[in-house]
Amino acid sequence: MQHESMHMIQHTGRLHGRDDGSSSQVMGPGQAAPGEQRGAASHVVDVGTLPRAMYLLRLLATAGRRGLGLTELAQRAQLPHPTVHRLLQQLGKEGMVSQIDSTRRYRLGRMAFELGLAAAGMYDLRDACRQPLRSLAETVGDTVYLTVRSGLEGVCEDRYEGPSPIRVITLEIGSRRPLGLGAGGLAILSFLPDDEREHVLDAVIRHLTAVGMVEASTLRHSVEECRARGYAFIRNRVTPGVSAVGVPLFNSLDRPIAAISIAAVNQRMTRTLVPQLAEMLSVKAREIRSTLLAQA
Repeated sequence: MQHESMHMIQHTGRLHGRDDGSSSQVMGPGQAAPGEQRGAASHVVDVGTLPRAMYLLRLLATAGRRGLGLTELAQRAQLPHPTVHRLLQQLGKEGMVSQIDSTRRYRLGRMAFELGLAAAGMYDLRDACRQPLRSLAETVGDTVYLTVRSGLEGVCEDRYEGPSPIRVITLEIGSRRPLGLGAGGLAILSFLPDDEREHVLDAVIRHLTAVGMVEASTLRHSVEECRARGYAFIRNRVTPGVSAVGVPLFNSLDRPIAAISIAAVNQRMTRTLVPQLAEMLSVKAREIRSTLLAQA
């Protein structure tokens, strides 16, 4: 048992719906609020301001470092340009949004990052994963890994060893690998938003090909296969004689933030067994996501 990550939970897209708990006072994305007419700039602070601002932040959270332009934000939010611009200016003053000088696109600001760090200590991913992954390791007998994304890398956040007498441990807690190299990292990479996936994939390929680890065509093919079947599978890629299968963990914005995976010697992970293991991982991924959403 060896690998890391995970890769597949099923999307339950919450993006366009609000989950702020508001009732009739909360407008749909393109519905004009009291005191505000579509197509006209208004400086009235109405009851729709907070939910609309939060929705823009959710959109920016899905865009990554590339960000989104004003027009694209307005189209996705179904709001007038002046309204979106006004909200972005207000969010910018609070440090929640910043504008990229070279492209004039908007992305999450430093205050959003700082708030995320503060919240991370209250919602430790390992707490939600501990019981499901320990149970899974006992069931399959092999090692189960929790991998989280850190930039262009996957970090082994936790590991659970099963009772099988033949176990392969190649990932220590805290160890890092480029995304796409192990099953967990491949699951995360494969389900990133299109623009971000290409950006990360190009950077990872440059690194891996420079050190002679994986060819560009091989990694791109692995990503395509992973997206097609819904889970990552590798054999002999990192360690000869070892296979791993993984699925991603998605947050409330349907972005892969981590992965869970199972690793074993090739003799134990036969090709007929792989889809069954992937389904078991997917069940646990849905369970973990439900726990995380209930804590939010």
